[in-house]
Amino acid sequence: KFKSRLKELSSRKRCQSIKPSLEKIKVYARGWLNYYGIASMKNNIDDINGWLYHRIRMCIWKQWKKPRTKVRNLIKMGVPKDLAMQAGNTRRGHWFATHTVAVNMAMTKERLINSGFYDLATAYQSVHVNY
Repeated sequence: KFKSRLKELSSRKRCQSIKPSLEKIKVYARGWLNYYGIASMKNNIDDINGWLYHRIRMCIWKQWKKPRTKVRNLIKMGVPKDLAMQAGNTRRGHWFATHTVAVNMAMTKERLINSGFYDLATAYQSVHVNY
């Protein structure tokens, strides 16, 4: 149920602006973790966290729309030009494209956290320690 609610909050239809989506996810996840945080579910949280990182990368990737924009933004984020061209011009889907080395090199966990992503694993550790 938690994952399905996260799917709604990070919907592919809502990928137009990522900041409000991140804020809504943060509010919901914080409340959920504070309620269910006493349970022992580290593996589940790690799985959902990895899936959510990938989902947010996909939303950002979809937001860039055109191949030219994708390549330009990847290069701005420090990806070598040949890798950026390869990833940006792919005709595979959004989900597949965000599995590429270039996208993972550009949108690291640290960069996403700095832009407002709520890391579930870290939050779970801080909540679960108290019980």
